[in-house]
Amino acid sequence: MSTPSKLPVTVYTPDSSLSNPFVMIRAMFADLWKGRELAWRLTVRDISAQYRQTFLGILWALILPLANTVVWLYLNLTGIVVLQETPIPYPVYVFAGTMLWAIFMDSINAPMSQTGGAIGMLTKLNFPREALLLAGIYKTLFNSGIKLVLMLCILPFFNVNPGWGLALFPLGVFSLILVGTAIGLFITPVGMLYTDVGRAMPLVMQFVMYATPVVFAMPKAGVAATLFKVNPLTPLILTARDWLTGGTPEYVGYFLAVNAAALILLLASWIGYRLSLPILIERMSA
Repeated sequence: MSTPSKLPVTVYTPDSSLSNPFVMIRAMFADLWKGRELAWRLTVRDISAQYRQTFLGILWALILPLANTVVWLYLNLTGIVVLQETPIPYPVYVFAGTMLWAIFMDSINAPMSQTGGAIGMLTKLNFPREALLLAGIYKTLFNSGIKLVLMLCILPFFNVNPGWGLALFPLGVFSLILVGTAIGLFITPVGMLYTDVGRAMPLVMQFVMYATPVVFAMPKAGVAATLFKVNPLTPLILTARDWLTGGTPEYVGYFLAVNAAALILLLASWIGYRLSLPILIERMSA
């Protein structure tokens, strides 16, 4: 009678991953690749569940940006808020800005939302954890596609021609998703332990939006002008909107620098997420 072969045994210790960082990074990308099919299935499931019992369906992905646009148009037209002149018609300026900001916020919220919604799976099943992150990115891309189609449909009504910049516009969208995902992944471990983080984020980001040229034009001088210029989100919003509306981007160098920094932050946050996930699962399942 043959003896059964012994299964490989892996012993995890607190410093087992950090002692071989290159091996860990290679394993991270391997799990990212392994989890791509599961991520797709999770995305289809979540999108179907999100819009299944709604009358308006996927139009809900547009309602909040549209509502913000209507509010700012009303404030501008009635003179309640006096805004500087924008290089393109203000309806296009504010609508494109709020749409891009919505994509950025979706990217920030995705890692924590996906991880929090999969606690049951994490405690019972062994699967590549990176599938959750990929699923969040897939959902963001899906909702972004809906927003972008609407933006492209509106431009001709205001005689705005994107020109050659439209070919680069997806790069601007991917940059917002990159930076948003890096920030979201960075705060996820703490946000999973303390729900205050998730509650505070909308309030904090509302203030950040007012320091970013989303609905306001770039100030010419003063403290506000300095604040807008040092804000790393400014080149992302301005460059993406310029590519969409046929403008000439002025902050391409700053745009590239922010993306390079976001790549570093994304990798560091991904490592922190991977190392902290076993602790989070233990705490959440206790």
